[in-house]
Amino acid sequence: MGRRFNLTYPTATVLLAIRHGHRYGFDVMDATGLPDGTVYPILRRLERRGVLEGDWEDEAAARAEQRPARRYYRLTPEGHASLAEVVERFPALVRLFDGGTEPGAQGA
Repeated sequence: MGRRFNLTYPTATVLLAIRHGHRYGFDVMDATGLPDGTVYPILRRLERRGVLEGDWEDEAAARAEQRPARRYYRLTPEGHASLAEVVERFPALVRLFDGGTEPGAQGA
């Protein structure tokens, strides 16, 4: 895979969180321990670059729970391909997210 963006440790962490089912900003923040000023710019950047796709939830559902609407993210095919670089560059981070299992065994 050709390198299409600067794969930093925080970016790799966000990609792994999304792969493991953490689909919206606050959930990604909880999973990674990264602050909102780091997570939200990464999510926007990855979406602009085609690594993630995002969709807003139904406003009525959010209102029913008395909270703002969430933007739910998922990996694109490009995002799944980017995980190969995450595995190569940050194997210890991958093991932390995978709980010691083989990379790619969960999520997807």
